[in-house]
Amino acid sequence: MDTMTWTKIIGASCGSLLILLLIQWVAEEVYHNSHYKYKEVAYLLEIDEDVTQPNQEEEKEIPFVELLANADLSKGKKVFGKCKACHKLGDGENGTGPHLYNIIDREMAVISDFKYSSSFKALNGNWTYDELNQFLTKPSNYVKGTAMNFAGLGKISDRANLIAYLEDSTK
Repeated sequence: MDTMTWTKIIGASCGSLLILLLIQWVAEEVYHNSHYKYKEVAYLLEIDEDVTQPNQEEEKEIPFVELLANADLSKGKKVFGKCKACHKLGDGENGTGPHLYNIIDREMAVISDFKYSSSFKALNGNWTYDELNQFLTKPSNYVKGTAMNFAGLGKISDRANLIAYLEDSTK
């Protein structure tokens, strides 16, 4: 190749770089113009600080008994999947935990062929809907020192569905 060809190649390369730099500079000026940055507010938003989240408010207002009446048994069966590793639904079928047959209104820690922890033996009363609801929220808070390694059910609808399923499964 002769000198003129090399001059044309180098000139075209330098011209391309200059055009690329020019495009970059124009783009910076158009999209990142610092002269007008934060000079005006485009929209003024007025925020009412007393507004609460509608889902949280509704969930707190619905009584547990009403949730229990409208419980979904199929969802309760699905939630029971977390329990069935340790608990059985058949009468007298204990697993790692006591059986849950006729748990509703049953006296606490009453299964004779199951060895309860001392913290469970100290409980008095029956497993009512409200007691089960409180227990299933977080068992370790309800029974201090329990050997039960279950974190609990955070959603109140899951607890209602599970309790309705436990009641229905023993009919």
